[in-house]
Parts: sequence; C-alpha cells; structure tokens
Amino acid sequence: MPDRLPPLTALRAFEAAARHVSFAKAAAELNVTPAALSFQIKNLEDHLGTPLFHRLNRAVDLTEAGRILSPGATQGFEQLTAAWRATRRLQDTRLLTVTAGPAFTAKCLAPRLYGFARAHPEIELRFVAGLRMMDFDRDEVDVAIRYGYGTDEGLVSTHLVDEGIAPMMRPDLAARYPTPQSLLDAPLLQDASHDFLDPPAGWAEWFRACGIDHMPTPAARFSQADHALDASLAGSGVVLSRTSLAQQYLASGQLVAPYDVALTTAAHFRFICAKGTEARPQIAAFREWLFSEIRGLPTGIEGKTLVSIEDLP
Repeated sequence: MPDRLPPLTALRAFEAAARHVSFAKAAAELNVTPAALSFQIKNLEDHLGTPLFHRLNRAVDLTEAGRILSPGATQGFEQLTAAWRATRRLQDTRLLTVTAGPAFTAKCLAPRLYGFARAHPEIELRFVAGLRMMDFDRDEVDVAIRYGYGTDEGLVSTHLVDEGIAPMMRPDLAARYPTPQSLLDAPLLQDASHDFLDPPAGWAEWFRACGIDHMPTPAARFSQADHALDASLAGSGVVLSRTSLAQQYLASGQLVAPYDVALTTAAHFRFICAKGTEARPQIAAFREWLFSEIRGLPTGIEGKTLVSIEDLP
C-alpha cells in the first residue's frame, strides 16, 4: 500500500470526529455542515480502503482501523499546531510572554515592570503566574523563571540570583529579638513553599545551624512565599524566607535579616528559554534588564555565615 498521505482536510475531519465520537460535534468545531464532514471522512475511508467508523443509529463508533489512526492523527495535529505557533511567533518582535511562580512575579517582577516598560515601550509584556511546567511551543511562552533542582536539558538555562534562607522581620521586631536564642519567644511564620526541598530547610534546620536544638511551633503557616512575606511586613512575626524574594524590602529597610546564619540549598532560580530563541530582540532585552535589576540589589547574604542544608547533622 503506498504511503501517500490523504488530503489534510480529510484527516482533520477524522481527527475531530474521533476525538468527539460525534460527527455533529466535530462539524460544529470545524464550522462545517455534518454532511460536508461526513463527505471528507468518506473520502478518507476510500483512500485507506477500509471504514474508520461504525455508523450506528444516531451515533458513531471507531473501528479497529479508526482506533489505530486516531492517536497518531491527534498527536500530529498538536505538533503541527505547535510548530506553526512557534514559527509565527518568530515574526513577532513586539510580544513577550513570561511565566514565573506567583511569589517571584509578585515580589520581584511586578514592582519593577514600570522600569522595563519605560526602557522598552516597543515590547508588550505578558505574564503567566503559575508553577506548572510549560511547553514553550504549545503554551506560547517565551521565557520561564523557575525555582528548584531542574536540569533544563535541551534549553538555555542561566542561574539568576544568589540567595540564602534566613529569618526576616521588620526593624521594630528585630530590636525586640536581638539574638537567635531570643527568637524562641517570637511569633514565627512558616513559609511552606520550600517544603519540597530535600533535605528540608525550615525553622528546625535554621535553629540547628545556630546551635539551638529547641524548636518552637510556628504561629502561622503559609503555602505561598509572598503571603508569608506580606505577613512579616505587616508586623505579624518573623518569617524564614528566601532572600531573593525579599531583595527589594531588604534594600529599602522595610525588612531586615539581622542574624549571622543563613541556610543555602542546591535549589535556585533559573532564567530559561528555548534554544535558538535567546537572541530574539525581546528575549535578549528582557534578560539584560532582569539580570541588571536583580543583581543590582543586595542579596541579603552579604557577610553571613552560609550553612548548606546538606551539611547539617
């Protein structure tokens, strides 16, 4: 049997009908009449030489041949659509879509956007705040900023910022709790966003790094790092957080990290884009601006004793 492919319109009609298991729903999706869709599928069956659907009373069902063809057709159209979107985006130097976690978006990107917009009025910047791993082509994303242990194989990935995990609080609270030992009586806020770290990097580990075995129960636990930082800014307590997320507050003096010890981990923030896209004007401009902004602020770990969580007993 020759491998000459049938018309694309016929394959498209079959893929939609197989996915919906309905000629009527597939016709509505493709904006054609059911009769026109049925005609395309009949042409495809003639081309193949075997039926793809059982025509039942007011229903259809895939034949064995249809079940074999269906997943490949769906995957093929998904890949073709993704490739088309990626190729189309190459022609658009005005739009830049960035995905980052909610905390990084809220604390590091959003407060600085005016500066980027003023420097690059020709670029329309869009943000997708979320932790879901995205496909650059399928999801039409240009840049991802991610935190963790990822290896990012096959992508352009650059370490973004040095950081530690340290207690932070308002200056008035710092005056009340001048030593790590005094924190045993302080309202402690738990940032649960880095619970995934292995080994852990929580209050128990920080106290242990300071030579303190006792661990009080935190007063409150937050699933999002930005919420924990907001609570500390409001004076609700002392938060153990990533210094990278608090750079702006540490630089302005709204928060302080007064103690000598900070934890470090193998996890880090990375700037990621697809290979071959790093030189696109909008991506290169955003990367240069972001690295200048982030690396122009104090890291919050200057002069501190850095204790790796991997080295804790």
